[in-house]
Amino acid sequence: MKIDAEIDAIGLLCPLPVLKARKRLLSLAPGQVLRLLATDPAAVLDVPHFCREAGHELIDQAATGTATAYLIRRGT
Repeated sequence: MKIDAEIDAIGLLCPLPVLKARKRLLSLAPGQVLRLLATDPAAVLDVPHFCREAGHELIDQAATGTATAYLIRRGT
């Protein structure tokens, strides 16, 4: 899968990972994919909720070592 942008939010706490993702997604075209890396335990709940509310698609959510990687496709 092609990743169009990536954010390293490792070490940042709520709400910063979601706020950074929101800002970056606004600069992407609909359909483009953002990879967000986060270690904040709250991100496991916050990122899927943000995607549902904002109309983005959470493609995948997977542990990668100490962080969790979220693949988010920008909605329209």
